[in-house]
Amino acid sequence: MNIQGIIPAILTPLTEEEHFHPEVTKQLIDHLIDSGVHGIFALGTNGEFHLFSEEEKLQIAETVVKAAGGRVPVYMGAGENSTKATIKLSNMFADLGVDVLSVITPYFVAPSQEELYEHFRHISENVTIPILLYNIPSRTGVSLAPETVARLSVLPNVLGIKDSSGDIANIKAYLDVTKDEEFVVLAGTDSLILETLKLGGTGAVAATANVLPKTVVGIYESFQQGNLDQSEQCQQQLQPLRATFTLGTLPAPLKKAAELSGIPVGPPKSPVKALSGEALEAVMNMMENYRIQAKAAKES
Repeated sequence: MNIQGIIPAILTPLTEEEHFHPEVTKQLIDHLIDSGVHGIFALGTNGEFHLFSEEEKLQIAETVVKAAGGRVPVYMGAGENSTKATIKLSNMFADLGVDVLSVITPYFVAPSQEELYEHFRHISENVTIPILLYNIPSRTGVSLAPETVARLSVLPNVLGIKDSSGDIANIKAYLDVTKDEEFVVLAGTDSLILETLKLGGTGAVAATANVLPKTVVGIYESFQQGNLDQSEQCQQQLQPLRATFTLGTLPAPLKKAAELSGIPVGPPKSPVKALSGEALEAVMNMMENYRIQAKAAKES
């Protein structure tokens, strides 16, 4: 299958009691697909995957697959700390109709590169649907080396990698070592979407698309049309939203921004707390500025 375009890393909507909210999840997915996204990526970092039980993850996956309804591919975060647990969850997701598994490197533990290779090789040999590797060293404490990615890229169902290192040199290295394979590299850091496309990446898994889906899609589509100025303009429009990510523990700022955009995604899951005080005011001001800009653009 083709892994390309803008794939929102969706927030996981919750009730005020922090229970999964299927109805709002469908609302969010319909809104994103109507905005032109090319896939749906659930149970990622901003989807708070690490805070849900296996039962909750299965409920989320089933809801997302049904809500997408085959309109776009569904990517699901299946990575657990143990290899066996990852294989078990991956196969349950496959049975629910998930199209692609996103498999994060183990976290808290710090495997060697050989251990990482064996982890992913064993998963690859025991699941039937495509795998997208997920590298986010700031959260896991370990990074997939380009040489390891090159070894993994030859496995038949390892189709690509989402890199959230924030290092464009790392993305370039992944592209260089896999250039002879049918293997894709996606930006996982939203500020690097355009730079990744310029280097030969095929798209992005983008959390900002929860709030600004048309803008993020605009980066990709303008680039595909050869309109680099428009693509750069869309890329720059993400910066005010991204700047608020430091105002609270993720995904609290993003959830508040999504709520203010009209999708009632609810609070983050404890121990993360919803924004308040000056942080909340800053996010409200940021969203108001986006509304003013959108209105002005419509009237011009």
